[in-house]
This record gives sequence, C-alpha cells and structure tokens, in this order.
Amino acid sequence: MVLCPHNPTATLVEIAPVCWVMSEFKLLIDTNVVIGLEDWRPVDKSFAELVRLSNEYGVGLFVDPASYDDVYRDKDLNRQEVTLSKLAKFQKLREIPLPKGAELGPINNDNDRCDVRLLAAIQAKATDFLVTQDVGLHRRAARADLGARVLTVEDAVQWLRQTFRAQKVDLPYVIERIAYEIDRTCPMFDGLRADYPGFDDWFDKCARDHRICWTLEVGDQLAGLIIRKDEKRTEADIRSPGNKILKICTFKVRDEYLGEKFGELLLKAALWFAQRNGYDVAYLTAFPKHDLLIELLSYYGFVETMRLVNGEIKMEKPFLHGELPPLVVDAFDFDRLHYPRFQDGPEIRKFCIPIRPSYHQTLFPEIAYRAPLPLFPESYRLVQKDKRIPGNTIRKVYLSGSRTMLLRPGDIILFYMSKDLRYARSQCLTTVGIVEQVRNVTDAEELIRLTAKRSVYSADDLRRDWNPSIDSPTKLIDFLLIGHIEPPLAFEQLLNLGTFTHPPRTIMQLSESAYLRLRPHIKLGTEF
Repeated sequence: MVLCPHNPTATLVEIAPVCWVMSEFKLLIDTNVVIGLEDWRPVDKSFAELVRLSNEYGVGLFVDPASYDDVYRDKDLNRQEVTLSKLAKFQKLREIPLPKGAELGPINNDNDRCDVRLLAAIQAKATDFLVTQDVGLHRRAARADLGARVLTVEDAVQWLRQTFRAQKVDLPYVIERIAYEIDRTCPMFDGLRADYPGFDDWFDKCARDHRICWTLEVGDQLAGLIIRKDEKRTEADIRSPGNKILKICTFKVRDEYLGEKFGELLLKAALWFAQRNGYDVAYLTAFPKHDLLIELLSYYGFVETMRLVNGEIKMEKPFLHGELPPLVVDAFDFDRLHYPRFQDGPEIRKFCIPIRPSYHQTLFPEIAYRAPLPLFPESYRLVQKDKRIPGNTIRKVYLSGSRTMLLRPGDIILFYMSKDLRYARSQCLTTVGIVEQVRNVTDAEELIRLTAKRSVYSADDLRRDWNPSIDSPTKLIDFLLIGHIEPPLAFEQLLNLGTFTHPPRTIMQLSESAYLRLRPHIKLGTEF
C-alpha cells in the first residue's frame, strides 16, 4: 500500500515574511528543560534552539522561584551550583501566591507544590506558556483547562518558527519502502542502537525479510520511520483478542523534526492502514523514558498490557469491526480511543462546514489537487506545483466567524470546499472530522496562544485575517481528522440526495434524515 499515489518528493513552501522586531510573548521554563537534576547532561539541541529563537524574536524566557526551590532540594552541592548558574541566565518571576482552592490539583509533596506554582504563574497571566517535558505536569494542566498553554520544548520551538519566522518548510509524503532501501548511517538510528543491543543484526534480518516500512523523508534526509510486521498470535504474546495482528516494530522520529507533528503523521498512517485492512489489533513496545510517545499512543486508545523483562512497556490497540457497540461513554472519548472509527448514530449531531479552498489546502494538504486541464485530463497535481503546507496532524484546528452555538464535543463535521474552479475538489464534500472542543475567542493574542499546538497559521495571519474582538469573536474548533471522502461528493450529487438546496455559506446542522441519505456515499476506507 502506497499511502500517497503521487510522486513522493519533498517540496518547499514559502510563507510571507513576518515584519516584527520585538515580541511581547513570554515563556516560563521548567527546571527539567534546563538540565536534568539527576545527571550532568549538556543542554540538548532542541533547548538550545528554543533559547536561540527566543532571543532572535524577543520572546522573554523566565523561570519561577519554584524552580530554585527544586534545585535547592538537590543534595549534590556541586551539581546544585552548576544548575543555579544555568537558571541565573533567565529572568526570574516574582513569587505568585498559591491558589486557595484545588483547581490546579492536589498538593501531596514538594514536587506537587512546585508544579502548582508553575501553573499558578500561567493562570495569573504572568507568562503566555509554560515549557516542560514533565508528562505529569501536562496532565495536571489539562485537568485545570490550561493544557493549551503548556508546551513541550519541541512544541515551543515549532510555535516560535511558525509564529515569527519567514519559513521555507520542506515537507514529506509518507512513503512505503522496503527495509533494505533505508540508509542505516542516518543519525536517527544511534538512539535505537543505544536502547537495543544487536539492533544492526535485527535490521539485517528485516532487510533479508523485505520488511515493509513507512518513512518520512524531508529532502534527502530520513526524518521518521515505522517498521511494521504481520504476526501470528502465537508469536505476538498479546492480551487483546483477534488473529490479524500488526506489530509496530520501530517508531522513531529524528530529533531535528520533533515538534512538527511527524510522529502524529506516522501514527495516522499506521492507524488508517490497520483499520482499512481489517487488523484486529496493533501493538508496540516502548521504554518508559519515551513518555511523550506513550502519551500520544494512549490518547488514541493504546493501553499498557504488560512490562517486559528489559523494562519496556507493551501497548496494544484493538480495532472495532462491523456495527459499533451502543454509546455508553462520552462520544468524543469513544471516538479518540477507537480512532479512526467513530459514532454516528441518531444521538450524534451532524454539521456541514463550508471552507474556502485556500484554507482547505492548508488544513488538508494531502488532498490539495489542482483541477485537470481540458487537454490533459489525467494531469492531477498538487496545488502550487506540489508545494505542501504543514498539515501533519490528526488533531487540527479550524477557525470560523460563524455565530452558531450548537457545536459540541463528539459532533460530526463534514467539510465542504467552496467554489474555485482551480481546485479539483471545488464545490465538493471532502472530509470528515469529529469536534473535540469549541471556543469563542475575543482577543488576537489569546487566539495565538490557544492555537499554538495545532495551528498552521502564523501570528501575522491570525491578526490580519481574523483579529477577533468582543463584537466579532472567532470560533475556534478543535477537531480530529477522521478521513477524506473518496471520491468526494460534488454539489450536484448532494443536491440530488436532498442534502442541500443551495451551496452552504455558513456552518449548518444536517437533519438525521438528510445525513442518512448521505451516509452510504461517504467512503472513507475505514469501514470494517
């Protein structure tokens, strides 16, 4: 299966320069980003890039007094002195009182108190984002509805690039290759060799067995890799039921490309492939230190089933086939855990969202095709001569000026590309998504903050094209990309089905009867 049927070459995207001299944004840096207190490791590349970009664009870097308390608890005085010298390079916030309630989570020990103090600084608007690699702190922030303002280092670096830099972005297709085609001298494999003694011998076997891989290739560089294998139940040793088993043997993204959502792109390829081809379960193993990967997998329904003798965690994701069970939990939670399957019974509301072709191209670059020319009906090409715009994620954000208050988590949204005859999917229903959450935003700076993890728009784009206010709020719709309708449904077909009487111009709810007439024609390739 080749996931992109076109010429799999990376391309360049040019984005208009941003003419800012100084930024008013501020980042709060957690201690674990500066240096791990448990060792003497040098500052890693991504953090160095964070500091460099922040300095270049005038983004303030701060530490909280809680970080100093964290360091003072280190009993190694020499190491404490080194860490304090690193913290001294950053501006220090004044101490913010702890909240009296428990809205930022319980405090059971000194570490909890430090985490709450960091979140209190974000809550008090002392800085715009907190940057931390602590998964527990990310979870605490999400429970306090502060998740959008807590970034990993990689998220923060990508946000800085996206927001401030005039970009030339090299973006890949997902390409199916055979293991023997892959250059093992790529630095990406160094970490795998360190984690797995005998890795090269194992990879030799993969090459001899002609094992299938998905690769992400940026220019002439290997940016990411999944090696897959079909396994029998007797060799898989899994807990989930089923006999058609997909093992994800290797799941790796090169350090230089972390933060660009390439891991999510690889995962999307694996999940769509597994569902489309009727697998019963997919599984992999990962060391606990890869906590961000584990968090990503858990979000989409992988569960830990055992610990191996070498310390790895085995994680499994069962796939549902046929008719879905009755909905007994929150609809959105069901959909993300069973992704890419989704509930669409009568209790789920359905909406059509019209989207301008330029925004459609940005959100869904994998289906951004130019309309065929009259003399060359076979010449379908990606828009802008194969230039791609970042759109790697499953979790996406859509912006709208609609005043509707009806959308809620779990609702199905169907994207309709409005008229532009330069695009192959002009006036077509193209894409299915599931609403994660909806917010009305009345301030441009808040819009920038809330879209930091998912947006493909620069801050300049958001200010120029949206510039929300109290009188004219912007509706921010976070959603999961479920899939693309193949073939897309043209307006004439939608008219004949009785779905529309005229092209949609704003977000509109579909009646259940209209959706039921439409549903047999929505072919996503995941119906098993």
